[in-house]
Amino acid sequence: MRTNVILIRLVFTGILVASGYALHPVPGHHIISAIVGAVIAGAIIFFELRIRQASLKTLIGAAVGSIMGIVGAYLIGTLISSQESMAVAPETKTFVTLALVFFMAYVGLMVGAAKGDYLDLAALGGIFKDKTTRRDFKILDTSVIIDGRIADVAETGFLGGTLIIPHFILRELQQVADSPDSSKRQRGRRGLDMLNRLRNNSSLDIQIVETDFPAVREVDLKLIELGKQMDAVIVTNDFNLNKVSQLRGVNVLNINELANALKPVVLPGEAMHVFILKEGKEFNQGVAYLDDGTMVVVDNARKLIGKNADVAVTSVLQTTAGKMIFGRLWEDPSDNGIHNSSNNGDYRNNGTRRPPTGKGMRDEG
Repeated sequence: MRTNVILIRLVFTGILVASGYALHPVPGHHIISAIVGAVIAGAIIFFELRIRQASLKTLIGAAVGSIMGIVGAYLIGTLISSQESMAVAPETKTFVTLALVFFMAYVGLMVGAAKGDYLDLAALGGIFKDKTTRRDFKILDTSVIIDGRIADVAETGFLGGTLIIPHFILRELQQVADSPDSSKRQRGRRGLDMLNRLRNNSSLDIQIVETDFPAVREVDLKLIELGKQMDAVIVTNDFNLNKVSQLRGVNVLNINELANALKPVVLPGEAMHVFILKEGKEFNQGVAYLDDGTMVVVDNARKLIGKNADVAVTSVLQTTAGKMIFGRLWEDPSDNGIHNSSNNGDYRNNGTRRPPTGKGMRDEG
């Protein structure tokens, strides 16, 4: 099928080039007319490629909008032409009428295409039923943009559909980037950098929508209203927005929940090699962190703060904030078969790092 389409385009271009060379519509050499024909053919093919990406709703909206614009321009042009006043030259009337037709047709085309996605084709009884799958819209929240992991997930191809960036989210990012507070300013600029990274990814479909809700003041509530209107999913790191959206009937994708789901599974009895970073809340406890930020609480490890230690996992606790691992020092090589499992290559050697201390604009969960 693709070969046939390319062949048809080549034949179409050849016909226009040959017609330009034979008919010679442009003064000068015949080659100039042939080049003009090739340029026109390229412009038409480019327009066709763009049209193929549009949905049926967008095409219907653009067609209806342009027709209404042309009809309105014709009616107004008729009124202008019917005036017998000699104050306006006939040439001026003709130019104004022609300019009005182009203006009204262009405005109708653009507005109709922009609002076409709101058409309900099912109301037409299936005559213009869109056979393609319902468009998958995902609205990005400020917190998930600043976080930056959304760009990594999108680049791996796991985040499909159309990513929607509301204009009020851009405005909020701009306000944060212009904040006098240095930490907020840094987060805002990071968010803008992440947006540029997403837009530079040619495999992603990014759309910036101008839809706003002036009666709603909070950005979170604006996101929920937009999600309802577009039947879209909100992508966020905000724990509170996650809960409110679910209560309001809007689906949510939480990047933190995704990160927790992808953390390696640790079973009781496994051995780990960790760095005891600080003292725990309970007596004589030590705290370490895995590379993914998971907290490891080790009994009787206070004396090893600032040192590496071998730990036997005793239990794993899953909380709303993430996963916590509890363990005890590996003092006896024969405990729970840890020594044997390490010799068999099952021993976990987990590097540690300090947990992130930066906070997003809103509470993350």
